[in-house]
Amino acid sequence: MTRVKICGITNLEDALHATNCGADELGFNFFKSSKRYLSPQDASEIISELPVTSGKIGVFVNEPIDSLLWIAEFVGLDAIQLHGDEDMTYVADLKERTKKTVIKAFRVTPTFDIAEVLDWQCDFQLFDTYSVHQYGGTGKRFAQEDFLFQIYLWLPCSAYIAGGLTPDNVAEAIREADPYAVDVASGVELEPGRKDSRKVEAFIRNAKNA
Repeated sequence: MTRVKICGITNLEDALHATNCGADELGFNFFKSSKRYLSPQDASEIISELPVTSGKIGVFVNEPIDSLLWIAEFVGLDAIQLHGDEDMTYVADLKERTKKTVIKAFRVTPTFDIAEVLDWQCDFQLFDTYSVHQYGGTGKRFAQEDFLFQIYLWLPCSAYIAGGLTPDNVAEAIREADPYAVDVASGVELEPGRKDSRKVEAFIRNAKNA
């Protein structure tokens, strides 16, 4: 069954609600320019109240590795998501220095070639929609009509799909791509950083029943 990640968590109420609805993973954004930024101290306080079984994923954008590893340990993360311009050398260095799961995000353009990600030394690949204005959370779908099918062919056991997912379309996306996980932030929000409880519940239900 496809896993569900609710990203952009900024408060304990949203975190507990998502977990109670069946979310497998929660995402905490440590990119200071993001509207969903959460300080390490605030994230640590939220995570300390969560069940051990829920996956805690930190989202980082071009963060120096030393700083990233400090935050990961301080907060108590299970996995590290790289959502910036980190190159293959950066990812390889990080993998050598941590036993935590590493997820590398790739922003999909109309000419994106999924074969280009196969040699990256990450545990999972996350595919999000490209934007010149921001690194994620755009709420837009992939420009390539057949991209979900490419994921099905190439990376069905390790791909996260994101970008424009909502309660209304997540089941269809899962049926097309059969991904490891789906990732949503803006698609279940009232506003950046504040979740819509009904949308969160519907998203998770529809994803699990796909």
